[in-house]
Amino acid sequence: MAPGPDRSGSVPGGVQGLRRYRRAVELRQLEAFVAVANELHFGRAAERLHLAAPTLSELIRRLERELGTPLFTRTTRRVALTSAGAELLARSKVILEEVAAAGAAVRRVAGGEAGTVRLGITPLVAPVLAPHLIALFAAQAPQVTVELQRMWLPGMTDALVGNRIDVAITCGLIPAPDGTANEVFCAEPLLVGLRAGHRLAGRPAVTLADLAHDVLGTMPADLFPAWALSQRQALEAAGISPPSVDLADTDLAATRWADQPGIDWIMLIGSLAAAHARTVILPVEPTQLVPFTLQWNPNRAHTMAAARFVHAALTAELPDGWRTLPDHLRHRG
Repeated sequence: MAPGPDRSGSVPGGVQGLRRYRRAVELRQLEAFVAVANELHFGRAAERLHLAAPTLSELIRRLERELGTPLFTRTTRRVALTSAGAELLARSKVILEEVAAAGAAVRRVAGGEAGTVRLGITPLVAPVLAPHLIALFAAQAPQVTVELQRMWLPGMTDALVGNRIDVAITCGLIPAPDGTANEVFCAEPLLVGLRAGHRLAGRPAVTLADLAHDVLGTMPADLFPAWALSQRQALEAAGISPPSVDLADTDLAATRWADQPGIDWIMLIGSLAAAHARTVILPVEPTQLVPFTLQWNPNRAHTMAAARFVHAALTAELPDGWRTLPDHLRHRG
């Protein structure tokens, strides 16, 4: 038979035995205790907590039983803290403040007001679009951190599917893997770069058909795959297939392309054109656009902040010279 209490009423095992039988202290007990300790009046504390007075009294009695010590001395006229109560009050205030801060932090994350967005971009997004969107988003959500990762196109797609990034932005039209959403939301007009002595260099604009038989310098697909894809898509949209040579220049902007003999022209967009000093840069007519695609996984977003970033990007005022496309929420056609 299990031993029972001795004649003095003590529990076998002494203090350790008492600890095994006590339940964990609840937050609402601490809240009730702090209210009474601050008011030193059960009635006023009950009103402050919107509780019935008997309910408040029971919470305090339970807390005292579970701690094994009185926390208040009570008379018909006065409520006062015991020394144990004074010790608990100091610690309870710290606990409740931490709990309140944690709750507020969780609500900010859940509402997209705080947290982290893991943004993957291909190189052509880096010069203008990414800094522009990040700056706009920082003004809207200053407590959200954007972790920017520059990636090649194949790796970026794998990272999105593998949930290692939350949002991806690239130039060009790309397929959407299962479970992801593609938003073709903005574009920059296509430009061409010519040598100063090219026969078309004096024109205000050119058609791509005018250059169909001139040698095009192209970016190798293994060096900048997203930009190479965008250039191929631009040529297909124009219906031309000019002779081409891989550029020896490994810089994304290809500012030294004219040093490579035999190349007559290159394709550019405004994000790359500013770095060129010796290239004649002309617009294409009719206007041809290089699209940019935003991609994300609605079912595997790391935080609500990611959804908020997507919305901010799809409603953003774009940099000068950029155009909205149909998936942009402010696109007007």
